[in-house]
Amino acid sequence: MKKIIMILVFMLISAWYCPAEDNPLLGKFNTPFGVPDFGKIKEEHYLPAFKGALKLHDTEIEAIVNNKKPATFENTIEALDRSGEILAQVSGVFDVLNESMTNDNMQKIASEVAPLRTKHLDDILLNEKLFQRVKNVYKQKDTLKLTAEQQMLLDKIYKAFVRGGANLEGEKKEQLRKINEELAVLQLQFGNNVLKEENRFELVIEKEEDMAGLPDWVKTTAAEAAKESGKEGKWIFTTQKPSMIPFLQYADKRELREKIFRAYIMRGDNGDDLDNNADVRKIVNLRIEKANLLGYKTHADYVLEINMAKKPEKVYALLDQIWKPALKRAMQEILELQAMIDNEGNDFILQPWDWWYYAEKVKKAKYAFDEETLKPYFKLENVINGAFEVATKLWGITFIERNDMPKYHPDVKVFEVKDTDGSTIAILYTDYFPRASKRGGAWMNNFREQYRIGKKNFIPIITNNGNFTKPTADQPSLLSTEEVETLFHEFGHALHGLLSNCTYRTTSGTNVARDFVELPSQIMENWAFEPEVLKMYAKHYQTSEVIPQELMDKMKSAEYFNQGFITVEFLAAAFLDMDWHTVTKTQDWNVYKFDNESMKVIQLMPEIVVRYRSTYFRHIFSGEYSSGYYSYIWSEVLDADAFEAFKEHGIFDQKTALSFRKNILEKGSSEDPMTLYVRFRGAEPKVEPLLKNRGLL
Repeated sequence: MKKIIMILVFMLISAWYCPAEDNPLLGKFNTPFGVPDFGKIKEEHYLPAFKGALKLHDTEIEAIVNNKKPATFENTIEALDRSGEILAQVSGVFDVLNESMTNDNMQKIASEVAPLRTKHLDDILLNEKLFQRVKNVYKQKDTLKLTAEQQMLLDKIYKAFVRGGANLEGEKKEQLRKINEELAVLQLQFGNNVLKEENRFELVIEKEEDMAGLPDWVKTTAAEAAKESGKEGKWIFTTQKPSMIPFLQYADKRELREKIFRAYIMRGDNGDDLDNNADVRKIVNLRIEKANLLGYKTHADYVLEINMAKKPEKVYALLDQIWKPALKRAMQEILELQAMIDNEGNDFILQPWDWWYYAEKVKKAKYAFDEETLKPYFKLENVINGAFEVATKLWGITFIERNDMPKYHPDVKVFEVKDTDGSTIAILYTDYFPRASKRGGAWMNNFREQYRIGKKNFIPIITNNGNFTKPTADQPSLLSTEEVETLFHEFGHALHGLLSNCTYRTTSGTNVARDFVELPSQIMENWAFEPEVLKMYAKHYQTSEVIPQELMDKMKSAEYFNQGFITVEFLAAAFLDMDWHTVTKTQDWNVYKFDNESMKVIQLMPEIVVRYRSTYFRHIFSGEYSSGYYSYIWSEVLDADAFEAFKEHGIFDQKTALSFRKNILEKGSSEDPMTLYVRFRGAEPKVEPLLKNRGLL
């Protein structure tokens, strides 16, 4: 036995150090804090690295399975959490870069790796001997005197096996394997199609009169986009939001607003090589088959079992509670916008591509408030510093830019995060500008999660990504209020990873229930526009003048403006997600018809289009939010209630901030989420603060 252990140790050491000469992904990075050595990593390294890391993890799993000693928490559960460290390193680097620096070759690698990773996970979860060891430990859980985090780790791992098909027999296990493999490929393909569709469409404007109504900065950005595409002297707009939304807000040419809007909502639905209809049908049906195979009525029942909501009925109940007042508010907004159209002497009925344009006009008329007057105060660098300063005032942590660390793109910045005692607790990468190689939207990810082995703490390496307004030759990146809010949101996710203080990777950071993970991100949005915070960072990019009180007052007076539209647009997508995933029988779906029927049931007005139609709904068909898009609003119930605690004692009250850090941000999923929330707040949350925040009461 000792000889076997020595051989395994030698293999682990050899795999960790020796291959580094040929493949840097399989060795320790010789960099500050072990951040990825991007200068040495090449695309040809990824596939061999995955294959090598998967084999090494197989060896680690076999060592656990073949351990002659009876299963214990340490030699089975803890050993499982500790295993796969190199695989996690390879996956962390590849997954982040495939979202931010992708190309045809990276996507090809991803399509080759996806079934390998899926098979590998299935090999673990369907390993009968391994499951027997896990089950033996689980049966003893009440007598093992485990810490709260150890109990959660045991519970999560046991459930992962059960939900992964460990209790299935024979042919059913093989059926599950085939479903998982096909889903992995389809979901990857879905996302790739949407990205390619976004990169393919360009609204090219050749006549300056077609630019009527657009602010100078929008024209300049479009001119620079055209120059980059080899169309100098013209203007280019795309369906990426920093390009599209300003066009919809300000362009006087109605037919051009319609053209770009239709291009946006028709992504993945054009009957061509990038069409996603077939993929949606296959994904939905495979998810139904998988849920039924595992003993669940629907995919939603399967997903929600480990979320706070637990059941689809609870999700629908929450959505219905907010939908009714939101729909009423949106109806009022439609009347206001139509009145503006009529007053201008137009004879057309409000359409979805008119909403942003006339909402902007109504806001100016109603509140004497023009969004454009704010942008000069929201220079990207200032907003980033504002988010950092909020974190410093709340928890004493500081962010020091490091120019000596490897980066994967010139737009990237790297920050060392220090705690109050000066110790380094994390590394943060930021990457905020759009490019053809980056998927749309904004997100947080990690190169390494925080965990501990003995007294050694492995600090997290976190990323924040966005697609914000780019700087031009004449001015820096100036953000819209929506972009400011998004930056604070993703920074909240980052804090959840940066401040993690757990023992196990499985329980650390953002490895929490899907409808709890948005709490740290959404609560941070609350600080963004507090007057005290605005004075800290909202300074004119040319004069450094602090945002005047008059502008803040106008922002405050208009805070509920357009909330009907914003809430209805979001909730419609949450309903659509749930409708797809509460279906009980497979069939040859007509995706367009299903979308329309779903919206008809909730009586969505034709003037508003669901935030994501199915053919480009990446959250649920290529991301991890299937049966979970509702989680943003579920978590908003939590965050609205939680921020009340700060408002009651002061938004920078140290006692409240420390409690939030200790009970929420540091804890990951080391305890039940509602237990953690109640420990912070003293009671379960109520929905009223959310309705109040959105002006829906």
